[in-house]
Amino acid sequence: MNKNISIIGVPVDLGQTRRGVDMGPSAIRYAGVVERLEALQYDIEDLGDIEIKRPPRREIAADTNLKNLKEVADASERLAAKVDETIKANRFPLVLGGDHSIAIGSIAGISKHYESLGVIWYDAHGDLNTAETSPSGNIHGMPLAVCLGLGHPDLINIAGYNPKVKPENIVIIGARSLDDGERKLIREKGIRVYTMHEVDRMGMTAVIEETISYLSAKTDGVHLSLDLDGLDPSDAPGVGTPVIGGLSYRESHLAMEMLAEANIITSAEFVEVNPILDEKNKTASLAVALMGSLFGEKLK
Repeated sequence: MNKNISIIGVPVDLGQTRRGVDMGPSAIRYAGVVERLEALQYDIEDLGDIEIKRPPRREIAADTNLKNLKEVADASERLAAKVDETIKANRFPLVLGGDHSIAIGSIAGISKHYESLGVIWYDAHGDLNTAETSPSGNIHGMPLAVCLGLGHPDLINIAGYNPKVKPENIVIIGARSLDDGERKLIREKGIRVYTMHEVDRMGMTAVIEETISYLSAKTDGVHLSLDLDGLDPSDAPGVGTPVIGGLSYRESHLAMEMLAEANIITSAEFVEVNPILDEKNKTASLAVALMGSLFGEKLK
């Protein structure tokens, strides 16, 4: 794995309605992410936070039900440019959210550097909604669909191209809350999904082994997009859309350790840490611990 890491904070809470997730990057830094990774002999460059334009009030676009469309698109363009610069400098982009709408910008900046980018979506949700299928109009439930080229033109054309990802290059892990439109899209596109049913039946070891084999055969880089609500709320209470029955602390560390051993991850983001809803920064500390495992931390 690239030993040079650039940390990019994205204090966005515009992709959904619950306030506080914009403080996620600060909470993760406070939990010691820089010190944790420096102890693993990485060269860490903290680029600070992307500047976010905030509307005077939260708005729904006139021609659609999408909330804060203009501001989310602007943040995505800024993030895409920063990630693009980071990769050009031969550094590993580690993006800290912010709500999961930030994946629109991060993947837009990353995918242009690969012939066939793979994506591991570690999440309770599929985030495969569009304006037509979304029950809420919250863009943080749409980023994976956007990366497939499905959605509003202002979102799918971030960084000037689309699609960013092929459906056969996606693996969703930990899903347990999918809307009807998302289920239909998964079937139509043949997207590989390991729901909690599969995780429980197969075990996390088999899930990650299959994921590594599946993506290694067809991709030249793999982006990890980890939503902390993928974990059970008992371990990660500080998230905006918790869903009970999630991935455990131990399963998640195992997943990160196996990905580290496989050496396939070329970029990563950790999103949806909301310190207002958290317990003594427990969720941010968990995020940092998982980053430690992803970047090769071992007990012996």
